[in-house]
Amino acid sequence: MSEDVGSHSGGGDAPYGPGVGASASGVGRRRRWVRYCAVGVAVVVLGAGGLGWAAYQKLNGNITTDTDAAAELARYDKERPTPLVHDAQNILLLGSDTRAGQGNRKYGRDPGTERSDTTILLHLAADRRSATAVSIPRDLMVDIPSCRKPDGSRTQAQFAQFNWAFEFGGTACTIRTVEKLTDIRVDHHMVVDFAGFKDMVDAVDGVQVCLRSPIDDSDAHVKLAPGLRTLNGEQALGFVRARKSLGNGSDTDRMDRQQEFLGALVNKVQSNDVLLNPTKLYPVLDAATSSLTTDPGLASLRGLYELVRGMRNIPTERVQFLTVPRQSYTYDANRDELVEPAAKELFTRLRTDAPVAVDPRQPAEQARQEEGASEGEGVSEEEEYDGVGEYESGDEKPDDPSETPSPAPTFRGNTAAGSTCE
Repeated sequence: MSEDVGSHSGGGDAPYGPGVGASASGVGRRRRWVRYCAVGVAVVVLGAGGLGWAAYQKLNGNITTDTDAAAELARYDKERPTPLVHDAQNILLLGSDTRAGQGNRKYGRDPGTERSDTTILLHLAADRRSATAVSIPRDLMVDIPSCRKPDGSRTQAQFAQFNWAFEFGGTACTIRTVEKLTDIRVDHHMVVDFAGFKDMVDAVDGVQVCLRSPIDDSDAHVKLAPGLRTLNGEQALGFVRARKSLGNGSDTDRMDRQQEFLGALVNKVQSNDVLLNPTKLYPVLDAATSSLTTDPGLASLRGLYELVRGMRNIPTERVQFLTVPRQSYTYDANRDELVEPAAKELFTRLRTDAPVAVDPRQPAEQARQEEGASEGEGVSEEEEYDGVGEYESGDEKPDDPSETPSPAPTFRGNTAAGSTCE
């Protein structure tokens, strides 16, 4: 088994220092260990001396396989979008709000159902030089197809808020809804619950974020002073869940915080403090694998390794986070709808693996839309929304568009390069 996994190590990584296997027979294991640490993949345990096989088996067995979703998706394979770019990958990341299971009940009552508290479509470019994570609001009004319920019955196709899809038919229903919304083929999916999220944060000894205002939210179980803070698992969960007590209380504000936190987590995991320290890396791998429910293609250390192998060289400034262009729903200010043509432009570029850029500065008009103002308020007739987060006035179209390169459109968002409290 070690030879089989080692053959996928990626090879050629420069050594960072001494390995773990210090015995006379451990030279090969030590070299493999250094390569695996550089990648930050679960197979690192194969080089951990006497832990090797037992640790690999434990971590591999931690992952839960979502075979029901795979079977349901197979029934609808002909109607699913066709992948357009070889080697590009689209992974749906789902944070479940279930209160069932150990450690989750204190966050509320368990009504016997669960919804997708957080949904992110992660696009990995074919050249693995960038990664774009797109948040989908849970209150976005979308077309949800007829889905198979846990008891075997089926729901009616309906127009409803997005997170109902997860309650109706789990990950399969959510994936089909996302594909219908975006026309992007979802290659893989991962689901994590509250307890798994906390364990991941604690396993890396906390994650540092900038709190620009105090947080005191009894519903989210968090109370924090402003400033640069290193959050433990419980605090981090409160930070990404808090809603009514912060900002304007919108889900958009909460998604911004979730994206900020995930960027900080990427920074922490990529740091040498984690990846090159076996005593810290193993708990991270144990927490990560224990918290995951994935499709069969990712439900093994080898599957996860193949996914992240090409991601090790993506610079943090090319790990981007944004939310789909949205505004208050016309018929209910407590729900969302897409802003067009910006959303269509974003989905098209992701589907075709075209570049996308993000900017943390929020356009004034989009801000008004997100606060529930009427569409087009305050916009002169000479101004036209260009669909990518800014207005242009009086610009003439080129005589021959084919001669003008198409720049990457800029959407409101951030990168994982890190934030400060300056």
